[in-house]
Amino acid sequence: MKILLPIDGSKSSLNAAKYVAQMVSNMRTKCSVTLISVHDDFGLSHVKQFVSKSVVDDYLREISEKELKAAQKVLDTAGVKHSMIIRRGHVSKEILATANKEKFDLIVMGAKGRSGVLDLLIGSVAQRVVSTAKQAVLLVK
Repeated sequence: MKILLPIDGSKSSLNAAKYVAQMVSNMRTKCSVTLISVHDDFGLSHVKQFVSKSVVDDYLREISEKELKAAQKVLDTAGVKHSMIIRRGHVSKEILATANKEKFDLIVMGAKGRSGVLDLLIGSVAQRVVSTAKQAVLLVK
């Protein structure tokens, strides 16, 4: 089973990582877990006028690596092998494109992410992924 685990640094996404670690540890079949971090650089368009593209790329990569560390630690502690993907673009579209292109069987993600304050019941990225994904999607609080 191939599992895609979107991580955004939120408590909810860390809970999803903990859930995946426990789930994979209890499974008898071989599983591969891929962490994905996606940042939308649209909000940085005004900054690009003043700094080079490489500075923006480095900044977004640093943020992604920082957000991924806690989830990596959870999976490492549980002995779950994993890989990582860092993308830039529209968050839900990048998650779905990766899930489809790499033929993932399951997407496990936090129900509320970085913008949790703005969304009352379930995060807007989670809503888009759930409503559009061809794969099974498991949301974790």
